[in-house]
Amino acid sequence: MARDLTALFDPGSVAVVGASDDPAKYGHAVAAQALRAPDRRPVHLVNRRGGTVLGRAAATSLGEIGEPVELVVISVPGAGFEEAVDDALACGAKAIVAITAGFAEAGPAGLARQRAVAERVRAAGAVLVGPNCLGIADNSTELYLASDRFAPGRIALLSQSGNLALELQLRGAAHDLGFSRFVSLGNQADVTLVDLVQDCARHASTSVIAVYAEDFGDGRAFARAAAAAGKPVVLLTAGRGSASARSARSHTGALTTSADVVAAACRDAGVELVRTPREMTVVLAALAGGRRTAGRRAAVLTDGGGHGAVAADAAEDAGLDVPELGVPAQDRLRSVLWEQSAVGNPVDLAGMGEQRPLSYADTVRELMAADEVDAVLMTGYFGGYAASEGGLGGGPAGGSVLAEGERRAAKEIAGHLAAASKPLVVQSMYPESPSCRVLAEAGVPVFAATEDAARALAALTGRRAGSSATVVAPEPPPAAPLEDPSYHGVRALLAAAGVPFPPAREITDESGLLAAAAAFDGPYVLKALHVLHKSDAGGVALRLADRDALLATYRDMHARLGAPAYSVEAMADLSDGVELIVGVQRDPRFGPVAMVGLGGVLTETLRDVAFALAPVAAGTAEELLRGLRTAALLDGVRGRPPVDVTAAAAVIARITEVAAAHPEIAELEVNPLLVRPDGALALDARAVLG
Repeated sequence: MARDLTALFDPGSVAVVGASDDPAKYGHAVAAQALRAPDRRPVHLVNRRGGTVLGRAAATSLGEIGEPVELVVISVPGAGFEEAVDDALACGAKAIVAITAGFAEAGPAGLARQRAVAERVRAAGAVLVGPNCLGIADNSTELYLASDRFAPGRIALLSQSGNLALELQLRGAAHDLGFSRFVSLGNQADVTLVDLVQDCARHASTSVIAVYAEDFGDGRAFARAAAAAGKPVVLLTAGRGSASARSARSHTGALTTSADVVAAACRDAGVELVRTPREMTVVLAALAGGRRTAGRRAAVLTDGGGHGAVAADAAEDAGLDVPELGVPAQDRLRSVLWEQSAVGNPVDLAGMGEQRPLSYADTVRELMAADEVDAVLMTGYFGGYAASEGGLGGGPAGGSVLAEGERRAAKEIAGHLAAASKPLVVQSMYPESPSCRVLAEAGVPVFAATEDAARALAALTGRRAGSSATVVAPEPPPAAPLEDPSYHGVRALLAAAGVPFPPAREITDESGLLAAAAAFDGPYVLKALHVLHKSDAGGVALRLADRDALLATYRDMHARLGAPAYSVEAMADLSDGVELIVGVQRDPRFGPVAMVGLGGVLTETLRDVAFALAPVAAGTAEELLRGLRTAALLDGVRGRPPVDVTAAAAVIARITEVAAAHPEIAELEVNPLLVRPDGALALDARAVLG
């Protein structure tokens, strides 16, 4: 259930405990901000010495105020923090913002204090932001309880870093970005990132939710909240290069990093994952306009071949498609352009812009109308004519006529955009020119860098936030714990869920081996059990034609390895097959995470794998397989027939469902999963208990 945070963002009254006249203290900055809107609600300043603070009388304690206070900001030394919390609850506070530091971030003793305080706050029916936070602000309710001002707008910024929040504000100013809310997450002792995402999703003044987080707490809950938000969520996080906690006993553990896990969660939840503050600003500038599309086919419009080629590459690097336009669309473009213009995609005006600036607008109109175009990226010199007239540099001599024509073209482009449902992003050599300002004021994102424009357009295409395609699969109810994590125990667990395996028997001596050979026909496979990386150790023998070959191989293998047990199996037909790997690792923040990719002995070498939160539906599994670099192998190459991808996806779904239902399993892996034209067959399996 989403928590009610009304007292946090729209309280009836506010008190700042630790308010100070000393500019070096945080209580001074918060108090000064709180007094920006004294007529919206009562604002009380509390300083244990009394007197005046910022020219206003200060109470020596919350009790001295003489009336209830709904929200209390606490900025006092750590030794007095618990007393301040108790005083706040005693005076009826329903929300506390804890600036004070020295808790979970300081070690186990601090964590214990933090937990005790959070329990007292929750028991009183109140909410707590922090501790160790830098305050909050809500421009829609004139609540200013952070050290800095945030320009008003429609972006909710939830950040674990105060400095990064300030950088985002500074970068956003160039794109006229503003903020509906700012919350410094702090230690999330009570109010969590998930609570805030859910509340911002309901907040009418918020259109986009921007998050900087290093600690997700319950990452799966964050993904679910983001998927259900119905608004774009943009995430910047740190630590992508470090591997998540894992065992090294499987390929899954060796291949999965925290970066893979976060990326998988973001893709499944429809979250825009960014790597730097600059990229976050670019994406926010794009999403602030609100115009999005489900398709990813982009048309590139340029007035110079170089810009067009670079932009096309940047668009494809950003995940967009730049298809050649069909004959009808090309014919319509030829009707508004001159003979030397290129109309295939990129569409190059080839100098016509200088002869007739309105050709930019005409081309945008035709591209917006083309069925095979989902979005348009305009790149190059547009803006330069008006920039020359305005003294911004560049532009041809005597460009006043062209400048006026360019401004008219910008207005017409804005009109075409208003009548269309497709997004337009512009890269210009002169992004601050009057013509580009016309476009920006009409909601068109304008950038100086080609790669920024391409990234912005990518953020406006593909799945829409809140759509049915961004639903995070719930974890199934826990099943009875796996008691036998041996090879045959794991096989039995998966086989019971419908995962097909070749016939097999576990044996410990020659008599058992001969009995197994009589139970099913050869050729045979012999595997040494309880041997780590048995293929590398020479513990797997294939294509043993008959009983005699099986017995001879067993004697040799046992002499070398001395394994306590072996598995005798029917040899699968490997011809025309493709070997896959399916693994599930349980991440401490995001729960079970599935990995699928090209399998066999070269898995770690090729590293052609994809990730998703588990359990994975069959349709999603097929999408992951089709997205592999080596996906062409699935459709048949060099005369080989295509394999049954649908069957493979169904088996992947069963494997991930089993893993998700067994929280005691840290890693579950099937490698290889053989996929043939007539179905899929698991050839090996292992589990690592947590």
